[in-house]
Amino acid sequence: MIKHDVEFSLDGKPVSGQLPLLEGTEGPAAIDIRQLYQNHGLLTFDPGFKSTASCKSSITYIDGDQGILRYRGYPIEELGRTCSFTEVTHLLIYGELPDSAGLTSFNHTIHEHNLLHEQVISFYRGFRRDAHPMAVMVGVVGALSAFYQDLQDYSQPDQQMKAAIRLFAKMPTIAAASYTYSIGRPARYPDNRLDYASNLLQMMFGKPNEAYEVDPVIAKALDLILILHADHEQNASTSTVRMAASSGANPFACIASGIATLWGPAHGGANEAVLNMLEEIGSIENIPNAIRRAKDRNDPFRLMGFGHRVYKNHDPRSAIIRDMTKSVLKHLNMEDDPLLAIALELERVALSDAYFIEKKLYPNVDFYSGILLSAMGFPRRMFTALFAVARTSGWVSHWLELKNDTTHGIDRPRQLYVGSSLRHVERR
Repeated sequence: MIKHDVEFSLDGKPVSGQLPLLEGTEGPAAIDIRQLYQNHGLLTFDPGFKSTASCKSSITYIDGDQGILRYRGYPIEELGRTCSFTEVTHLLIYGELPDSAGLTSFNHTIHEHNLLHEQVISFYRGFRRDAHPMAVMVGVVGALSAFYQDLQDYSQPDQQMKAAIRLFAKMPTIAAASYTYSIGRPARYPDNRLDYASNLLQMMFGKPNEAYEVDPVIAKALDLILILHADHEQNASTSTVRMAASSGANPFACIASGIATLWGPAHGGANEAVLNMLEEIGSIENIPNAIRRAKDRNDPFRLMGFGHRVYKNHDPRSAIIRDMTKSVLKHLNMEDDPLLAIALELERVALSDAYFIEKKLYPNVDFYSGILLSAMGFPRRMFTALFAVARTSGWVSHWLELKNDTTHGIDRPRQLYVGSSLRHVERR
């Protein structure tokens, strides 16, 4: 930690002092501003925390200017090419990729905890059939807080880990049941002979009275989607989970808060918005008009799936999922899918347009993921639910990290008050 001299004026009087500069492993350094309030009574103003490091974390690193995403130091491209989702989750939770014996043990632990209590299954009947899957998941995951009375002391590492594994293991079962309930089909149990992604597929699309054969190409594609969405640094839902955890809240309640935040259309609903946009464009011939409208500030039309809050370069996940989309559509004999054709041409035209180049608007992970999920048979209402399944591995990793950070304390942002100054009640 290096301290730098800082000078500024307050009410016309010079003020000097020192503020520590904190260096991370990579990325920009952070100025420790806590002494501004402690010594001078000043707050900093950063709406949305866009220039504020809210915590220290060793889980995920993003360099938005260079288009870099790494989990625990490993590039997302390598993990997507060589690892399974359960291996990546082991990496996020424990900090290291498992060896063969470690992966077997981790899978065994997941299988021990992937069932839902039968009373939890009965909760689904309390929801309307047309309830959004995310509404159901928020309620069911939060309700799990009442079911594990053996986990009361979350200061204990073994109980922390057990809660994290339970959440990760049960989330596919919860998500699949939210879908099968909505269509009036009985929920299927997990099959411990299958891997994580294959299990999710059979619970969603299988019928209780028929055997379900998992398509390995579809299972591999789903596994890759889960990897790409597993974590993404201090996004809105992860920050919500960490803030809830800082209060000491039950871990199931913390993850439920993350699901609720992810449900917001500005966070987890972008891939569905991309599909709606592609359908609105309608054909390749209409792309020039769509580009023109996207440049017009007075036109409400926007190119969904372009640009990112963090990335000012290519989203490294975008090319990976684009290639997988092409592969899956070829496997399903859907190479002539009109939405894929529009998406590919739209990407080509936009990336050669000076306006989008200057604005650094490149396709993000959502641009192709909706096409891929739709081709795989997932209804659009389930897109965000699948995102929640994937992001659970990141959420529980951040929950564990915060629980073991003894220096953090409860989160308590301040505000710049702009309301009325002191006034008194006047009786008339």
